[in-house]
Amino acid sequence: MTVSIDGKLVVAISSRALFDFEQENLVFEQRGERDYVALQLSRLDVPAKYGVAFPLVKKLLAFNTPGAQRVEVVILSKNDPVSGMRVFRSASHAGLQLERGVFTRGRTPYRYLDALKANLFLSANEADVMSALESRVPAARVYPDSAQAAERHAGEVRIAFDGDAVLFSDEAERVFQADGLAAFTRHETEHAETPLPPGPFKPLLEALHRLQQAAGTDVPMRLRTALVTARSAPAHERAVRTLMQWNIGIDEAMFLGGLDKSEFLRAYEPDFFFDDQRLHVESARMHVATGHVPSGVSNLGRKAS
Repeated sequence: MTVSIDGKLVVAISSRALFDFEQENLVFEQRGERDYVALQLSRLDVPAKYGVAFPLVKKLLAFNTPGAQRVEVVILSKNDPVSGMRVFRSASHAGLQLERGVFTRGRTPYRYLDALKANLFLSANEADVMSALESRVPAARVYPDSAQAAERHAGEVRIAFDGDAVLFSDEAERVFQADGLAAFTRHETEHAETPLPPGPFKPLLEALHRLQQAAGTDVPMRLRTALVTARSAPAHERAVRTLMQWNIGIDEAMFLGGLDKSEFLRAYEPDFFFDDQRLHVESARMHVATGHVPSGVSNLGRKAS
């Protein structure tokens, strides 16, 4: 029988995004691979603590039922296969039904994203994330020390997206950075009825939309999405019309006109927030799990850290 993951929401995730391996990673950085592998082997039966993306993964897997497997989560890690055993054991101990993983022992794993047909890649390694984005896979660098709000809404997957350079292209952001706010507002008003080109996370939004439609009322988990953007009226109209043209509904939209996003995110309490600008990411991760999307004009010339 041929096994396929076609039609599923596929999330590829690094071991450090799923579990808290920061102590082990410090050993790797300070003492090398040999001591790191030895440490992981010695802790094989010690379940790892939950990482920043664990709550999101747990909720997404709740869309699976005995009759329909709608979500596939795959470990995609630079870890060695020995350390991979601990990842799978920790997942099993936590009640996560994970079956698939790729462990590349120090080599970049992003080249397997196409074979997996991944809709999202989450990793603590910025270079891998940038490579994934270049391959047109929605990807974000996670921050293991981000705050988490997921447990407050057990029956909902809440995901918040920035607009420009995340859901949409950076077309408008380029105008803003080159010519200022007045030129940006004029440009967006003049092009209000012209849909924005898609950004790197449009495929994920589409996949989430399909997941919700496929699940219907068969599962107790629901999806709730939000657009959290520095845009304000009248520039908001082009963003709304673009989503309408895509035939994708957003549950909440926050047009903040330059206000600090972090307080609004703290009120919304998403499982994850995705933004392209480091300043917004640094502020938001104090309150909610946050992923940096190093794409668009704000990240031109950026080197992975």
